[in-house]
Amino acid sequence: MSDPAVSVIIVAYQSKPVLTRCLAQLKAQTFTDFEIILADNGSLDGAARAAAKADPSLVFLENGQNLGFAEANNRAARAAKGRWLALLNPDAFAEPDWLERLMAATEGHPDTAAFTSLQVAADDPTLLDGAGDAMTLIGLPYRMGYRRPRPASLPAGEVFSPCGAAMLVRRDVFVGMGGFEPRFFAYCEDMDFGYRLRLAGGRTRLVPDAVVAHVGSSTLGARSDFALFHGFRNRLWCFARNTPTILLPVALPLHLMATAALFAGCVVKGEAGPAWRGLIAGLGGLLRMRRERDGRRGNVRDVAAAMTFDPIKAARRGLDVRTP
Repeated sequence: MSDPAVSVIIVAYQSKPVLTRCLAQLKAQTFTDFEIILADNGSLDGAARAAAKADPSLVFLENGQNLGFAEANNRAARAAKGRWLALLNPDAFAEPDWLERLMAATEGHPDTAAFTSLQVAADDPTLLDGAGDAMTLIGLPYRMGYRRPRPASLPAGEVFSPCGAAMLVRRDVFVGMGGFEPRFFAYCEDMDFGYRLRLAGGRTRLVPDAVVAHVGSSTLGARSDFALFHGFRNRLWCFARNTPTILLPVALPLHLMATAALFAGCVVKGEAGPAWRGLIAGLGGLLRMRRERDGRRGNVRDVAAAMTFDPIKAARRGLDVRTP
């Protein structure tokens, strides 16, 4: 039996409320040449194990502990047989033609290594949940279009980075680049990968007709202590690991000012504790992360051209899709 064209990777952690629907949507795909790898990060709810028992065709990886989103995807990628990896969150529900649309995009753009889906809000499909990730000049990433009205039409085009909730990437590229950085654990690991991919000359393309409905932060919550800690820490690390040196004189002071403003917002909301711990952890690893960046080269002009320069657009999570 030949290997599948695609390996769909789902990392589950306490995902019982959403996993059944996620898997059912995959079973309804019009493109059928794929395997499903279900990697469970030590869940206690038994949902992933029950799903694997009910469907022997699933490739079940039982990690035994919470390795984090980053490392769990890396291990699943190494076990995958497909030429393409489709990373899908358990709270992302794919439209029936999701994989078909993504694979059609790979045929139309054979030189592109990564593709990102259009995510709509699961609670209100008239709102976007994301259209790929953008990187601002000051080094702060954002998910484009988050909770903004879904446009009547959206062109396909290049974006800075894929969103790990629903993306497609060539397996040889993902594994060859070391996958996601395990130290990030969760949050910003997809932007770090997309940034490294771009520095290496790779591209990411938005496929707006490849649609998933995404709940988002279904396990821990968007503003949980976990999310705040990892968000503050990993934004600093992503900035240090990837920002080209020539951009630092402008980007560094603005990045620090923006980080201070974000922290002040957390203080006002009574969320200072986890945000502060994230900042301290981020600063503690900053020099080490920067040394890793200094060992890589990249096309600075190309990277800068793909950044979002408009601060108003960034503040509004506006779309920044580059079309020919």
